[in-house]
Amino acid sequence: MSQQQSLVSDLMAQLQGAPMQQMAQQLGANSQQIQSAVGAALPLLLGALGNNAAKPQGAAELFSALQRDHSTAMPQGLGGLGGLLGAVLGGGAQSPAASSTSNPLGDGAAILGHIFGNHRQKAETGLGQATGLGNNAGQLLAMLAPIVMAFLANRVKAGNMDAGTLGETLGQERAQVQQQGGLAGGLLGSLLDQNGDGKLDVGDLFKLGSSFLNKR
Repeated sequence: MSQQQSLVSDLMAQLQGAPMQQMAQQLGANSQQIQSAVGAALPLLLGALGNNAAKPQGAAELFSALQRDHSTAMPQGLGGLGGLLGAVLGGGAQSPAASSTSNPLGDGAAILGHIFGNHRQKAETGLGQATGLGNNAGQLLAMLAPIVMAFLANRVKAGNMDAGTLGETLGQERAQVQQQGGLAGGLLGSLLDQNGDGKLDVGDLFKLGSSFLNKR
């Protein structure tokens, strides 16, 4: 049951089909590569968020940011995923919706800087080497970061979570990722060992996320 309710499993299931194909196309990857890479990237991102939310203050700040920005998240599960992916992927800076001064991928990259701090390069390199994506791993993480944030905001709203529940949920997610080991567990464990308290600045992270979602 915990597997069914896992944030990673839920989001991974909703990315199957067209979204996964779009990402593979954008990165010039085959379907097996992209499945493997996304399957490692999602727990890496959520695990890093879980590390921050392990502290009561971190959970409270994260909860406050999600509550403030949840109206910009996708209303029903990932019902609006097509539009969000359109901005992040092929549509990119060329589409009218994304014709502001900021490139959506640029926002995603900035979010990664707040999630991983000084260890962003290590996360991207490790993911790229293990999955064969190489330098494209950074681009994949930048695509997924705003999607993870929107999904999490929606989950908080739908589940009527408070800060404590959010912290618990993300803590369980992080523990599960580390327990299961594999590529994601190894990468996350390595980053958390070096990161200590983590470098995530929740206020800045969700300011970036909110501005990205408002640009859709």
